[in-house]
This record gives sequence, C-alpha cells and structure tokens, in this order.
Amino acid sequence: MSKRRDGHRPMRERRYCGARQDYHCPANQQRRPCVARRRRGRGGRVEVLPEGDGRSAAAMTLQELVHRAARLYSDRKAVWFDECNGKPPAFYTYAAVVKLATELTAFLQKHCDQQGKCEIGLYCYPGINLPSWILGILQVPAAYSPIDPDAPPVLSTYFMKKSNLQYILVENDKINKFQMSHVGWFHHSSATIEHIGLTLFQTSSSNADLNSQVDGVKSKYEPCKAMGNSVCPDQTEVKTSEGGFMDMGQKYSLAYVLHTSGTTGIPKIVRVPHKCIVPNIQHLKSIFEITPDDVLFLASPLTFDPSAVELFIALTSGAAILVVPNAVKMMPVELSAALFRRHHVTVLQATPTLLRRFGVHIIKSAVLSANTSLRVLALGGEAFPVLNLLKSWKHEENKTNIFNLYGITEVSSWATCYKIPEEVFSADFRTDFPIPLGSPLLGTRVEVRDTNGSAVLEGEGQIFVGGDERICFLDDEITVPLGTMRATGDFVRVQNAKLFFLGRKDNQIKRHGKRFNIECLQQAAEDLCQVEACAVTWYQQEKLILFVVPKDALEKRETLEELQKRLPAHAVPDELVLIKALPLTSHGKVDISELNKIYQNHLNSRRRDSKLSGAEELWERLQYLWKSVLGLRGDSTRISKDAVFLYSGGDSLKALRFYDEIEMLVGKAVPGLLEVILSRSIEEVYRHILKILFPDDDQLMNYDNVVKRKLSGNNGEELHGKYIKLKPETGLEAAAGLISFMALSRGNHVFSTNFTESFMQRTDTVQAAVELLQQPSFLHLMTPSIVQSHVQGYEMENRILTAANKADKADSSAQQTPAEGSDLTTAELALCVRWMSNTRKCVDASPLVVVPSKEEVSASVYIGSHSHAMQAIDLDLGEIKWEKNLGDRIESSACVSKCGNFIVVGCYDGLVYVLQSSDGETHWTFVTEDTVKSSAVVDPSSGLVYVGSHDQHVYALDIYKKECVWRLHCEGGAVFSSPCLSSFPHHLYVATLGGLLLAVNPMTGSKIWKSFLGKPLFSSPHCNEKYVCVGCVNGNLYCYTHSGEKVWQFSTGGPVFSSPCISSLTKQEIFFGSHDCFIYCCNMEGNLLWKFEATSSVYGTPFVFQSDDLKSKILLAAVSTDGKVWILNAKSGTAEGVDKLPGEVFSSPVVCGTKLVVGCRNDYVYCLDLYITGKKEQL
Repeated sequence: MSKRRDGHRPMRERRYCGARQDYHCPANQQRRPCVARRRRGRGGRVEVLPEGDGRSAAAMTLQELVHRAARLYSDRKAVWFDECNGKPPAFYTYAAVVKLATELTAFLQKHCDQQGKCEIGLYCYPGINLPSWILGILQVPAAYSPIDPDAPPVLSTYFMKKSNLQYILVENDKINKFQMSHVGWFHHSSATIEHIGLTLFQTSSSNADLNSQVDGVKSKYEPCKAMGNSVCPDQTEVKTSEGGFMDMGQKYSLAYVLHTSGTTGIPKIVRVPHKCIVPNIQHLKSIFEITPDDVLFLASPLTFDPSAVELFIALTSGAAILVVPNAVKMMPVELSAALFRRHHVTVLQATPTLLRRFGVHIIKSAVLSANTSLRVLALGGEAFPVLNLLKSWKHEENKTNIFNLYGITEVSSWATCYKIPEEVFSADFRTDFPIPLGSPLLGTRVEVRDTNGSAVLEGEGQIFVGGDERICFLDDEITVPLGTMRATGDFVRVQNAKLFFLGRKDNQIKRHGKRFNIECLQQAAEDLCQVEACAVTWYQQEKLILFVVPKDALEKRETLEELQKRLPAHAVPDELVLIKALPLTSHGKVDISELNKIYQNHLNSRRRDSKLSGAEELWERLQYLWKSVLGLRGDSTRISKDAVFLYSGGDSLKALRFYDEIEMLVGKAVPGLLEVILSRSIEEVYRHILKILFPDDDQLMNYDNVVKRKLSGNNGEELHGKYIKLKPETGLEAAAGLISFMALSRGNHVFSTNFTESFMQRTDTVQAAVELLQQPSFLHLMTPSIVQSHVQGYEMENRILTAANKADKADSSAQQTPAEGSDLTTAELALCVRWMSNTRKCVDASPLVVVPSKEEVSASVYIGSHSHAMQAIDLDLGEIKWEKNLGDRIESSACVSKCGNFIVVGCYDGLVYVLQSSDGETHWTFVTEDTVKSSAVVDPSSGLVYVGSHDQHVYALDIYKKECVWRLHCEGGAVFSSPCLSSFPHHLYVATLGGLLLAVNPMTGSKIWKSFLGKPLFSSPHCNEKYVCVGCVNGNLYCYTHSGEKVWQFSTGGPVFSSPCISSLTKQEIFFGSHDCFIYCCNMEGNLLWKFEATSSVYGTPFVFQSDDLKSKILLAAVSTDGKVWILNAKSGTAEGVDKLPGEVFSSPVVCGTKLVVGCRNDYVYCLDLYITGKKEQL
C-alpha cells in the first residue's frame, strides 16, 4: 500500500451504493488495533502500542484503553489545569490520575449498590480532578452521567429522573447550589472523600414532587401531545436491518449517559455503550495522527458528547488534556494565551461558533497563524464555515490540518470526517468549493433517504446514521436491533457519491411560497468581508432576522444590498440587527432563544422611539423606508411622488417588508395598506397612512407643501409630470466635452443623450430620431411636452410619419394572413456594395453606427474582428478612420458612452476595453475573469456601462471614475448575450447560458426577479414599455412582464439564437429568426402574424427601418447564415429585395438611412446601399 502525501495509510476503496456508505476498517487494522506511529522529537523512533489483554482496541472499554496508555506513559503529564489567573498551572501525571481514580472507584464500590448496571451522576465544573473522577466512575464499572450546574434545575431534574439516577457525585464546593436546586430530592452520604473533592448523594426514598416536575418539563419541551395512537411528527425515526439485538442490560456495557438539548423537541436520554464510542476514538486518533507529544483542549462541556472524544483521544494516547474554567472560555484573549502561548495546544475540536468567539484578529494571529502550535483543527456540531471565510482566517504559511466533522448525539459522537485539502487554500482556488461531510468513521454506516424512505443516489434527502454496533439507547429503550439507523433531521445533497450538508429539517422554512434553509442566508452573510460572525432566526415564524457581529464600521444598508446581490429575494432578511457577540448555549452553539429575546428588546426599543410628530416627518420616514427596502442610495436617489413600488425595483416580497416596516413605524395596523403599496404611487401610500394616523383634513391639505419643501433645493432637480430628471451620478465632467450624436446598433437599439433639433434635419437619421423619441429608454430623459413638440415638429416639416402611418394602414390586411416562401416577384428594392473593409479575419460582431448631429461631420461604423482588430470606418466613404489591435479576438459588439467620447467593447482576453472614439487610444481596461462576448449597454441617465462575461458575472462600470460599481454572479451561467436596459421600470435584464433570465436593479446590482428557462440563452433580451422578450435554444421565444410574470411563449422549429427586435416603428410586432430557417413576426399577444422562409438558419437579429427614399415603407433587414441579406416588408413579410455576400454571416445588420452595414465571415465588413430599382442614380 502506497503512502499518502499526508503520511496516512490509504484506506481500502470505499464504494457508494444504494445511498448507503458501509465503511469497515481494513482487515489488517481489525487484527492489529494498534497502529505504529512516528513520535515527533524522538529521533524518528517508531513506537508500537502493546496489545493489552490480547483483545482488539475496538473491543476494549474506555478505562482499559486509558490504563494501557498509563502503563506506557505513567510519568508523562496527563492533565493540565490553568485558571488563567497569574498562578502557575497545575498538572497530574498519568500515574496520579489513575491513583486518584482508583481511590474514587473503591469508595463508589463500597457505597453504591450496583446490581449489574450502574449509572452515576457527576455534578461539577471542569477542573484538575475531572479526568480522575470520570475514570473512577468507569472503573466501578459504571456509566458517568454529567449534570451541568448551570443548567435550569427543572431540566437537570428531568434528566436525573428520566435516567433513573440513584447516585449523584457532587463537587464539594457545589453542594449548596445542588441542594438549593433540588430541595428534598436527594440526601448525601456521610462518607465524603475530601482530598478527591466529591460528596455522594442518593435519591430520597419518597419524592412525590419529582414526577410532577418531570411532567412539567415534558409539557414544556413536547412540541405536540399524543392523542390516542397519534405520533408526534418530530419523533426520531428509526430504520433497522434484520439481525440480532444490542441489549442495554448487558453487564458493564455503558460508558456514559447524556441528554439532547431539547431545542427540536423533548430532550432525549442517550445511553452510550463502550462499543459505540471506542471505534470513534480509535479512528480519529489515527486520522489526527495523535502522539504522546500532543496537547488537546477540553473545549466541549461534559454534557456535549464531543467532550468524550477530546478527553479519551488524549488519555488513551499518552497525550495531555488541557482544562480551563468555564469563565475563561468566554474570554478570547485569555483563552488564546493559555492555548497557544503557554500550553501550545496541538489539537482543537470545536464548534464553528466557538472558534468565531476568538474574533478575526486572534484567529489570524494565534489560532491559524504561520507559527501556530495548532496541528489539527476539527470543526463540528454546526454547519462548516464557508471556504472564503476560512481562507481569510488562515495565514498562507499556516500548516494546520482542518477537518469537517459531522455526527449526532443519538449515535455518539461523530459519524463522518473530511480533511480539507491544502490546495483549496491557495489564492487561485475557486472560493465556491463545497465542503463535503466526508467518509464515515470506523463501524459507521450512513444512508441518505427521501421522504418515502427510498435510497437517494443523486439528489437531496435526509441522513440516517447507524452501524452494526454504533448503537445508543434512547430514552426507555432496553434492546435495539443491530444495524439500527437513526434519522438525523439533517438534509444533504448527494453528488458524485459525496454528501454536502444542506441544513437541519428544523431550519427549513417556507417564505412567500418558496422553501429554503435559513443556513443559506447565514453562509452568504459569513462570506461578506464586513461580517465577523452572524446567526439567523425565523422570528415567530414571520420575520427572517439576521444578527451580525460586525467588523469595524458596518453599514446595514450596504450589507443588505450585498445580500440582495447574492441571494434570491425570498432569502433576503427582513431585518439586520447588530450585536456585540453571539450568545452561546453550554454546548458552544448559538443560543436561538436568547437571540429572539434580543430582537424582542430591539422591537420594544424601536416602538418607543418611533412616535411621529406629524405629516412632514411621516413623508420623510416613508421615503427613507422606500429607499431602504429597495436598496437605493439615500443621498443620490430622489423619489418622485408618482413612483410606483413595483416599477421602482420592488417585488411582492419587498412589498411585504415595506408593509411591515410601515406598520412598525406607525405602531398600529393600517388596513388595506398592502394593496395600495402594490398598485399605487408613494403619494397615495402616504395619503392612505395619513388618513389612518391623522384624520384631520389640515394634515392632508398640507401634503403638497410638504413635498415641495422636501424637493426644493435638490441640486436643481425638476419635476416633469411623472418623471424626475436627475443629475448624473457619475463624473461625466471627466469627459473632454460632450458630443451630440445618435447611435444605432443591432435589434433597433437607438441611443442618444444629447438629443437636439439638428437630428431632424439629417436625412439619414430622421427615422431613427423619431424612433428614439418613442423608446422607453429615452422617454425618462425628457418631459412629455418636449417629446410632443419634437414629434409634432417632425410631422409638420417632413410628413414622413404621416406617410408611415398610411403605409401601415395600407398593409394592415396582410397581417391576418401569414406569408410563407421567398416571394421575390414583387421585389423592387436592390442592394449593392457601397464599400467593404478588410479586417483580415472573420467578423461575427455586429456594427455600431454613430451619427454626429452636425451633418458636416461624417458618421462612423465601429466593429471588431477575430483578427483582434477594432476598426472605426467612415460610413459614407468606407475609409478607415483608425484601427486598434486588442489582446484577442472580438465577437462583442461595441457601444458608445453617454458623452460620445468613448467606445466600449469586450474581448476574448477577458478585458472590457474603453477606447477613445476619436482615435482608438485606450482610456481604460477592466479585467473580468473570462472571455467577454457580451455587448455592453449604457444607462442614458447615469452613464454606467453594463456588460456580461463568461465568468458568470454581469458588471456595472463607471468608465469615468474607472471603477466597477457592482458585480453580480448570475448563478452558474456564462453571460454570452447583451444586457438590456429598461428605464421605466428601471430594470436591467440579463440572460445566461445557464438558462436564467434575471431582472436586476441597475443602481445596486440586486436581483429583482428571475426565471429559469431550462436551456441556454444565447439571445439577448429586448423590451418595450410593457414586456421583455428573449429567445431560447429550446426553440421558444418567451415574453414576460416587467414584474416577472410569463405572459406567453411562442414555439419555432429550431433553436432561437437570434435576439428579438422590438421597434417603435411597429409597436405591436416582434421580429426574430430561428435555426429552422424562418424569420418570424409575432404580435404582443404571442400570435404569429407572418413567417418568411430564408435559405438557411437565421442567427442574426433583424432590424426595422424606414426611409422616404424607399417609399416610406416600414422594412425589415435580416440575414441568414449562408450570406443572404433579406429586405422584407415588415407588415406583410413579403420580400422586397435580396442580395448575397460571399461568406457566412452571423453578424446582425444595422441600417442607417439607406445604408446597411453587416459583418461577414470572409473577413470583411460590408456597407450595402439600398435603392428602388431604376432610381439608384437619384440616391
């Protein structure tokens, strides 16, 4: 057998079948219980532990294993006790521990009537004598039953009665506490061993009050009362296999007796046999490579079964166990000094919460530092920390081996173990690496089953844990079938024969129709750099509360915004509460009941502070809550009184949060409020609340004055009807002068932020200018009156819009009859090459055409190529204005910045290039983590640039400040297509190759809604005022409302790679192509109006255009992959003209006036002139 790199002998191959993991120790280990181990610092000498009495270690008892070690290491330190009070720590050698234990054993054998089975309680705090006390009880032989002096007396009484404990050993200085807590229930023996420090108590013969006390505990913890033969749903489920039984009545079989915490139901009594716990200890000793030179810390309280692992891993190996007072465990600085400065602890087993109590600074500087003494860190009892957090704690030169432990008290103690590979801590390793539960430990069997009890091979299910002899006795069980499997209440995902923890059944909640585990929220919060520790509660099954121990200064709003980017809407917390430290149970886990008390106090405090002085304060607070819930920046976003919640980035879940916050603010229920929030403006929400709070009419009359006062002096902001024109947030002043221009790109995207009357005089842009005025992405920048005057002026001067309307009416009858076939007999349009530009390799990108407002300045075409070249070409002449070589091939189509001074384009090298539009010089490059094929889009209000990457993120870039404003992970799918921006509502739509359509808040990057379509989305979404549409490779075109409701889907005969074209020239039509060789036209109800059969597949996006020189018809330009360029009548689908380029075409056409520009795979960019047959000389 080859040695593994970490020095362990590899285990026999473990197969996973039937969702059952049966792991048996290899035969050689079964025959030879003692493994040869190299002892550090002993010159490489290998020492083999003796066989003892000839039995295998797994068949021995805990006390026999301790005696075996004590014979070998009698003079070595066995126990250290450090009170951390400036005094030297005390210690016992192995010989001293055994001597003291033997005296206690003799005392107990004399005073306890064993009758074959004996369980003795131990009421004490941890101290120097603790190991001797436990060993002394085990040697009787008897099982020890730890009782926590700090536990509620009612709970400890329940445990003692339920366990039928006849004898309790009480630490001498705790006698008064014990007697006061259990008056009259026990009497103590006159025989006390002073130097051992214990007094024996025995149950009183008559105690009528005890049964009523136990019944009271049962009613407190019992989640449901049995009626007839009904069974409580939380009762532990047991799955057994055929075979023999384990009998609790077997003489001397038990090692210890514990009880569960009772947080998920009635506390259960758990009796643990030696046969159950010894294999655990033996296997972990091997995994952790324990030697006599190790020092282990007793981190767990005795009532938590991992304490048995800590104690006996040390005492059966010749190693030392460090014990400190409970109070010191609550003092991070003192505890770390004791562990790592004075005693050089090498092995630490702890809950993640207990580890976090050290704080980030101590974890980095002591626990996981470069020179720490800690050799093994084993975390268990709770969900394992997210890898990103662990990496931030661990110094790059730290050599500590970190393990993930999983187990349940009902099958004491650990069931599985996984060693975290060292390579995951390297800087370039993916941070989303999931940590599995690992392999079952010696003698342990793990099964994963669904709700029907069937084995789960792949997918999600509940864990069952057991084994032939890994069996404990619960409550009143006397015999248990061998091979019994205990239900854990924990759910996992099975993937490639590995188990990944999902969370407790108890932590699964259903919130607004969506089921999820609250531990997902905790893990997402832990991943934030400003969070030191956190916990989540489902308060009164109504509100999801995140408690955070912050690092330095933490902004609640920013933290919630980050969580909104990382989590689905139903998993975002209702509230974030800052606390100084997480409250812990005695087992080192988060105390949920204590957190709920903290939140209740928080609510009471808020109610006291939330009295409103009047209408003006209500308006202020309402705006604050609006921004807080929607994740808007308070200083930069002003709210129009006509703003509607759902159109401002809200959804039903956020509406409920807003509703709760308002009722909390006003201190009373507001009937009908939710309906108003969902359907009315913020002004109407305000008025609705005002009527409830201040029925006095004077308050209502003063509303307009309130709003005017609040909006006055807001840096020149003006109210234009429904829209507020905002000053840009970004540093546009960085641009060297603003350029008036209009930009045209694929799918009829028209962009301009410096619109002027001069565009109406340019014959090549008049159609685009009118379309721009009608686009929702442009409307919000202008008042309705401005829009109306421009359109009216255009109609009066050119009459083209009127002609277009007449043409629409003339063709309206054709809409009812879908046209099929390439009917060229009516074609009267011709196409000829105006110019062609050689790029030296394929051109799959689509052109960007930028037309300056001044007619004397020529328009430019910007397009990239597989040759790495980005070209700026004169639209009229075809002359290259400049050419810039980028780092790799270019498939991304360019966009122009808000100021007009820059061109933004993505590249295969993972960079987003920002080039000066005038000369191609690089202004800035932004690095993503993978290829950028996505085409960027610009927000005309803020100037932000949005672009996707194959690294599965979409980015918001401020190209003026040269910074990334936010980035959003798109849940497992590369972003190939281009984002689509809607200005009202202000949404950014992103489609991924993972099949996800996302609506994102453009300001914050938080997810608004998402829809999973199941197949990759190469198509770019496109929207109008009402809908957003996207094509899918499953052959469908999907249509959604802006609130995320699917309206319809239209099916074609092949994958849809083409993006939908929605133009204001044809307000009720959607145009797109399909792999089935058809070009389709649907109406906004999803009904087919016509389809045209091309001669090959259609990948490019069609383009709608209109020109007076082409009889003012509304035409559609489309290309098929065989190089054909089709000009169709947009209303009827009949062919008006066709030409063929000498190569395949995957680029999308753009038409400006009568010029059509498109890329071709023969390495050229083509500009084609469109003209009516016989009239070319007139154009």
